[in-house]
Amino acid sequence: MPIRSKLALGLSLLIAVVIAVATMTPITAPELPSFEHTDKIYHALAFAGLAFPVALFRSDWLILAIPVYAAFGGLIEIIQPFVGRECSYVDWIADLIGLGLGIVVGLAVTVVAGVTRQFRLRSLRFRAEMR
Repeated sequence: MPIRSKLALGLSLLIAVVIAVATMTPITAPELPSFEHTDKIYHALAFAGLAFPVALFRSDWLILAIPVYAAFGGLIEIIQPFVGRECSYVDWIADLIGLGLGIVVGLAVTVVAGVTRQFRLRSLRFRAEMR
């Protein structure tokens, strides 16, 4: 398996495990002071982090990853009431927004890295021709 595939799969699995543990653990600590929709930001950031490695390293996997990650977020919301947490479709929407953000950022980094690499290669060729 190519290193890019290993990175995409490994990082995504690691992040998925962290998300699952964090969202399935009953809340026992007192809530910290925060503004109204802090948890939605956490959901979006977590799922952006989940989508980012695949978008960055294996964008051809997105056609499969997007529905799997969306279902994962939905399943978490369905299971949460059984572990003393609240089920919220708004949390799932925040997950989906995060998926979109992670994909956009991952693809943007890929494009910028590709353009930078092409520029560097052209520069090296130009220098070689000038000698």
